[in-house]
Amino acid sequence: MRISEFIDPKGIQLQVALADQNEAIDKLIALHDAVGNLKDAAGFKTAILEREAKGSTAIGNGIAVPHGKSASVAKAGLVAITCPDGVDYKALDGKPSNLLFMIAAPEGGADTHLEVLSKLMTMLMDTAFCKTLVQAKSVDEFLSLIDKKEAEKDAESGVKATATPSKSGKKIVAVTACPTGIAHTFMAAESLELKAKELGIGFRVEKDGSGGAKDPLTAAEIAEADAVIVACDKNIDMSVFDGKKVVLASTKEAIHTPEVLFEKAETASVYHHSGAVTKRTDDANESIGRQLYKHLMNGVSHMLPFVIGGGILIAIAFLLDDYSIDPSNFGTNTPVAAWFKTIGGGAFGFMLPVLAGFIAQSIADRPGLAVGFVGGLLASTGATFANPGGAIPSAFLGALVAGFAAGYFMKWLEKVCEVLPQSLEGIKPVLIYPLVGIAVIGLIMCAVNPIVGALNAWISGVLNGMGTTSLVPLGIILGAMMATDMGGPLNKAAYVFGTAALAEASQENPTGWMIMAAVMVGGMVPPIAIALATIIFPKKFTVAERKAGPVNFVMGFCFITEGAIPYAAADPLHVIPSLMVGSGVAGALSMAFKCTLMAPHGGIFVFPVVGRWAMYLVALAVGSAVSCLLLGVLKKTVED
Repeated sequence: MRISEFIDPKGIQLQVALADQNEAIDKLIALHDAVGNLKDAAGFKTAILEREAKGSTAIGNGIAVPHGKSASVAKAGLVAITCPDGVDYKALDGKPSNLLFMIAAPEGGADTHLEVLSKLMTMLMDTAFCKTLVQAKSVDEFLSLIDKKEAEKDAESGVKATATPSKSGKKIVAVTACPTGIAHTFMAAESLELKAKELGIGFRVEKDGSGGAKDPLTAAEIAEADAVIVACDKNIDMSVFDGKKVVLASTKEAIHTPEVLFEKAETASVYHHSGAVTKRTDDANESIGRQLYKHLMNGVSHMLPFVIGGGILIAIAFLLDDYSIDPSNFGTNTPVAAWFKTIGGGAFGFMLPVLAGFIAQSIADRPGLAVGFVGGLLASTGATFANPGGAIPSAFLGALVAGFAAGYFMKWLEKVCEVLPQSLEGIKPVLIYPLVGIAVIGLIMCAVNPIVGALNAWISGVLNGMGTTSLVPLGIILGAMMATDMGGPLNKAAYVFGTAALAEASQENPTGWMIMAAVMVGGMVPPIAIALATIIFPKKFTVAERKAGPVNFVMGFCFITEGAIPYAAADPLHVIPSLMVGSGVAGALSMAFKCTLMAPHGGIFVFPVVGRWAMYLVALAVGSAVSCLLLGVLKKTVED
């Protein structure tokens, strides 16, 4: 797309006299309204004034670029006014502005236009070019000057993302960002690049714009840099610069006094991040296993709040309910319990879509998010070709398949769509990507669900075949299954087997209650064991893992096995066997003590309906201790 495609000739006024900043804003908004860029001029003015309240958009040197992103904008557009006599727009340098552009960006729409408009922002750093625009005698001449300058910029674009070569031997990297990410972000970057070239300093800059980070810095570039310039008007992740010399500045400082920032880089102090430090990694240099783990953790970290919040609310529902009213509806018999159960169940229901959605987003960025969400939903409903409405849920494992399949398919689709004409650029993220992606993930999950469902059915058949004559061995198997994949098909098969047995139980035949008790205690052990191990064996865990450890006590006592997933995913060969052994021991002891449970969920909140609860606590304590000790023995020491 060309810049001129965003400027309607009717949205340009030349040789205008302006009394003050307010009149300038009103005239520019009126131009946007006249060419059909706005739904609500008053609403857009509010967005413009909110942006001005954060700092004048007059960048000095006679230029002002007011801009706003608002739901009041019908379509992205640009208007312009030249004011030879100038207008006081509260510029940082105190000089009047005589070239004014106003950008209107739609809220929630595609951000394709922002990359094009960012090119205009960098063009405006050329004072000679701006002077010719102010002197233009006609709208055609004004547009012609922009087209000519844009062609020059396009010719340079092939080398723009590479580092400015160093003549002095110094290497500096930078990040620029402003609140809206439309104008100052790119102008600051251009100013720094020009000054670095003039000084002969090796230089690369990352622009954190509205559409996301453009030309992101790599881990290697950050590591090799002598210093970092952070010219940002909003918060960014500073942890990646831990241990580097850092200069903190605003975008306006980068635009007006870039040489000062490069001078400060010489004597800047070393930055030490106070929180957890995350190091940037370069996908091209990462192993496949590391990349898969990174994508998995993105999904898990976003999933856990739904699991924790929803699971605890469900447990509270069982605590507040009256089992005697209707045992088959335990958890929803009283209005208060039903409220907690409904809210908690709703939150818990987001677990698989969120897991799959953010795995896909980690792989393919925003185009993968919606497709992953749908894939995760289909994993939970169990859609098949024979029954699209749902029949065979594939649960946690199916959601993992959905997330990775959605992410890598969307990444491939983005590459395929690169051959499409520029005129279709704007409809790719709002039509092509979601339409094709959701349809394809639907087909994939209709094939995946029956396969994983068959695995679940086979496991259930094996368990049913054991009968009730081998309760202690059955307790070992069920407990170990609960700790194997923690939400996956084995875990879910054990849980479903327990709830099915619960439905068959009675005072005359309490075996089903014993099976449910073994299942729940097996599921409670993994998070509790993890929490204990982070305290007793701290050197076996990273700083971040130690900080997150105590919350697993809460999750374990609430029967939320998924709390152990991040630890198992980080070191599956040592963590999963340790947890399986402890959970198996707890399940066996629960069976041996003839403990019973009449609720299908709830953790310690349903202990009032646990038979022989004191011995049940013994089973839980022994199983957790066994897993904790195995973690201490098997896990390797981690260097902070």
